[in-house]
Amino acid sequence: MTSAQHSRLVELIKELAVVHGRVTLSSGLEADYYVDLRRATLHHEAAPLIGQVMLDMLDAAGITDFEAAGGLTMGADPVGTAIMHQAAARGRKIDAFVVRKQAKEHGMGRQVEGPDVKGRKVIVVEDTSTTGGSPLTAAKALEAAGAIIVAVATVVDRDTGAQKIIEEAGYRYLSAVSLDDLGLR
Repeated sequence: MTSAQHSRLVELIKELAVVHGRVTLSSGLEADYYVDLRRATLHHEAAPLIGQVMLDMLDAAGITDFEAAGGLTMGADPVGTAIMHQAAARGRKIDAFVVRKQAKEHGMGRQVEGPDVKGRKVIVVEDTSTTGGSPLTAAKALEAAGAIIVAVATVVDRDTGAQKIIEEAGYRYLSAVSLDDLGLR
């Protein structure tokens, strides 16, 4: 990963997504700040950088043999899409997918939407991780759909235990941006 791309992404996340003030996170934990990463993952400049930085991070970790990226809707959706678009710009064929919180009760009744993941190596992504619950929910659905999970990768890790929980569940865990990067520690 180029330091310039990572540095610019960190700058944009600080500017767009870090909100200071007392908040209750989806995990139920309280914090003095909130990283509303959708403000960055859906931003015209930050989204392509997220795709580039995530791909570079995975490449640097030796994780290049995967065919799709995605995770639990909604935080993971733009991250998986950013990876797909940046991979295409590099001549790589990586699809994106979306994991619903529960299977649809109509139509095809699928929980994993997009190109079929059965027998395919995938990366579970998340925008920001607190407890690891969302990536683990996605991983369970993906394994039920026949996917082979190569790793879990998050844009911002809140350093509140997600890495340990995900690794204890048997998955490799990577994150692109730390609280130290954001000046939040």
